[in-house]
Amino acid sequence: VMAASKPVEVPGGGGTAGLSRWQLALVLGTPIILGAGAIYLWGRRAARRGKGASERKTPEGRASPGLGGESSSGQPDGPGGPCGTSVHQAQAAKNKGNKYFKAGKYELAIQCYTEAISLCPPEKNLDLSTFYQNRAAAYEQLQKWTEVAQDCTKAVELNPKYVKALFRRAKAHEKLDNKKECLEDVTAVCILEAFQNQQSMLLADKVLKLLGKEKAKEKYKNREPLMPSPQFIKSYFSSFTDDIISQPLLKGEKSDEDKDKEGEASEVKENSGYLKAKQYMEEENYDKIISESTKEIEAKGRYMAEALLLRATFYLLIGNASAAKPDLDQVISMEDANVKLRANALIKRGSMYMQQQQPVLSTQDFNMAADIDPQNADVYHHRGQLKILLDQIEEAVEDFDECIRLRPNSALAQAQKCFALYRQAYTGSNALTVQAAMKGFEDVIKNFPRCAEGYALYAQALTDQQQFGKADEMYDKCIDLEPDNATTYVHKGLLQLQWKQDLDKGLELISKAIEIDNKCDFAYETMGTIEVQRGNLDKAIEMFNKAINLAKSEMEMAHLYSLCDAAYAQTEVAKKYGLKPPTL
Repeated sequence: VMAASKPVEVPGGGGTAGLSRWQLALVLGTPIILGAGAIYLWGRRAARRGKGASERKTPEGRASPGLGGESSSGQPDGPGGPCGTSVHQAQAAKNKGNKYFKAGKYELAIQCYTEAISLCPPEKNLDLSTFYQNRAAAYEQLQKWTEVAQDCTKAVELNPKYVKALFRRAKAHEKLDNKKECLEDVTAVCILEAFQNQQSMLLADKVLKLLGKEKAKEKYKNREPLMPSPQFIKSYFSSFTDDIISQPLLKGEKSDEDKDKEGEASEVKENSGYLKAKQYMEEENYDKIISESTKEIEAKGRYMAEALLLRATFYLLIGNASAAKPDLDQVISMEDANVKLRANALIKRGSMYMQQQQPVLSTQDFNMAADIDPQNADVYHHRGQLKILLDQIEEAVEDFDECIRLRPNSALAQAQKCFALYRQAYTGSNALTVQAAMKGFEDVIKNFPRCAEGYALYAQALTDQQQFGKADEMYDKCIDLEPDNATTYVHKGLLQLQWKQDLDKGLELISKAIEIDNKCDFAYETMGTIEVQRGNLDKAIEMFNKAINLAKSEMEMAHLYSLCDAAYAQTEVAKKYGLKPPTL
């Protein structure tokens, strides 16, 4: 299964869930601020050198053209050069205001800045803009946010690329809960500062997350449930081996007297909603599974526990966690049910909690699953993925080891253990352990040549190590093994961008992913991020909106709204100030 290449999509899904954001950040050189709004893709390499995170609280002295003329320390300068008596008087009033400001006497400082504004000739735009900005700084200290925003607006009207005034207004808009306006201002600041100030980027990230959450909450509540592609569903189920409901119809699912009587066996199927649902599953007729499982549950049939678990699983697959939870709760509480069913329900509920950012509840469910079914390899496999998400790498490796002990042929657990060790070595910048992890990948693909996941994860590690040619070969191996896996084409497309800056080839591969699976939200999201970097913002917004409609969880949808809002803010800034960040 090659579900690794995508973030947490469905609770309990296969692959190294949640890691692709980290990977994508490395691939595209985005600022390393982990979080929903972190894709200020425009920052790219410049952002990594983030500097100047000091709080801008002080007024300033002389204004100069361009970015507003603040000194790097933000301290007031000496008096501006006199250009006539009134300017000289205005500067003197401003300097007096600065002294009051430094002494914490903000009301007196405001009076002096107001005097400076009234004395300054109207044609002295830069001087006037400084006086308004300084008065805004004093209002800020008194937490008079409306006045801060008004004075900063005056300053920006007089000096449109005035970073200090734009950033102060962004903070005021944040306090006034004007998220859209805050985002536009902070976007302009990020571009003007060439993404080199961590403080403005953190504010951008924060407001994008808030906007994303707000919009996703509303949209997700009213969304139409959407069945994922058959390829995704099969990939999801293949990450479980101790899962009764995903196995083909077993002899044990026919009563003893029916074992050798096919006619009567089919009659059992007719009467059992669960067995019918299983039949539909084998036929990939997934849309009928929830309704058939419901018949079994309402009839309190022989397979009620199985039907509850199967229905819950498909509720999760269509993104309806609130409907899945009561079914999972019921299975977990059935003490006379098969322990494998209960453990599987705990894995799925635990993964659902993780997706809802409730790691404590998630950990409790996985621990309970290990307690009631200690020989169940799936528990350790999926708990290992949870531990990676929680950055508990050593515990993740222990879980993968236990999974491998119970199921020595688990290529998936072997590959994911390697990736966990590699990630630990990579983030710790330990060259020797990186080398050992890379050797581990070689062993995995040698011992399990049919495991696409091994090649895929190795390819991601090779990309980090700038071994692009070999990474490309690994993706080709994945495609040979799983030609219908859309996410492999997306990763191969991203590789072309980083390796050869070949946009056309990259977009061609991502388009191929959409052709294979037109419900692949990862492909639309990635295409959107590329279009942002190319400066095609309208196209980017269109792609993000397609991904939003396919999102499998509220959290995923919030992340996508953040990307969309970031692109939209950039279009507004481009219109308003004529500012565009560098494009590919």
